[in-house]
Amino acid sequence: MEWDWNFVWEIMPTLIQGVKITILATLLGSVLAAVVGLGIALARRSPNKALSRTVGWAAEFIRGTPLLVQLYFIFYVLPDIGILLPPLVAGVIGLGLHYGTYTAEVYRAGIDNVPRGQWEAAKACNLSASQTWTHIIIPQAIPPMIPALANYFIAMFKETPLLSAITVLELMNQAKSVANTYYRYIEPITLVGAFFLVISLFSVVLLRWLERRYGKIER
Repeated sequence: MEWDWNFVWEIMPTLIQGVKITILATLLGSVLAAVVGLGIALARRSPNKALSRTVGWAAEFIRGTPLLVQLYFIFYVLPDIGILLPPLVAGVIGLGLHYGTYTAEVYRAGIDNVPRGQWEAAKACNLSASQTWTHIIIPQAIPPMIPALANYFIAMFKETPLLSAITVLELMNQAKSVANTYYRYIEPITLVGAFFLVISLFSVVLLRWLERRYGKIER
């Protein structure tokens, strides 16, 4: 089967729409993962042992099960107990929860790397816990975390094709749709690979800049 440029231009608008959904899912999933990860990291440091252990076990369970299984559970199982979510929302929640357990470890490492003297200085200045976190700990902990967090978000982007399993109309799903409609696979699947490659390379360039800007974090 020969490459057909006319077919490429015909299906390009559909694939571009898929790219938009893929990027949107990645951005929303990244925000959720960042928030969930911070919540897990703080809960793990809680003096409440029951909370710390429960959150720790939950995070280990999520890390220990495939993302695809989690997506199926959110989209297909939760409706059985009355929780019905739109495909994109279910996908974003799945991505955010899954990668939130990994970003939690980045937060934990970043917080642990803040010198102990900073905590003691905050205590000596009679700063409250919230003041200590917002004015002392977080400003020092966050910048070195950025490259590692970005690396996880790039990995999340590469896993968005899994969302097609729960009917999200992201790039891979759109490509399969046009391929099955026209019985031509070489152009749409090749273009999917090209889109992912270009966006991933751009993201890697950005990651390299972040590493130079904030200091390299070993992956």
